Amino acid sequence: MKKSEIELNRYQELLQMVKSFETNFINFYKKGNKSAGVKLRKNMQTIRAYAKSIRFEVQDIRKNKVGIKTKKKNKGQISIFQ
Repeated sequence: MKKSEIELNRYQELLQMVKSFETNFINFYKKGNKSAGVKLRKNMQTIRAYAKSIRFEVQDIRKNKVGIKTKKKNKGQISIFQ
């Protein structure tokens, strides 16, 4: 599987996840159904966990990517981190 396919899969999963929560949104906000509100809160927690896993994945990809450009040191400046 190509990198671009993985990216699209993550995006499609996120869209599908949000779409699946639609009934709970409607039932809670338009109909005032309290149990739908509880389900909606759980749904939001699921999205939060999914977003967190994507953030860590992006961070790992950026760390391990070959050819990352680093800042060039200016000559003549003293750095305490040498």
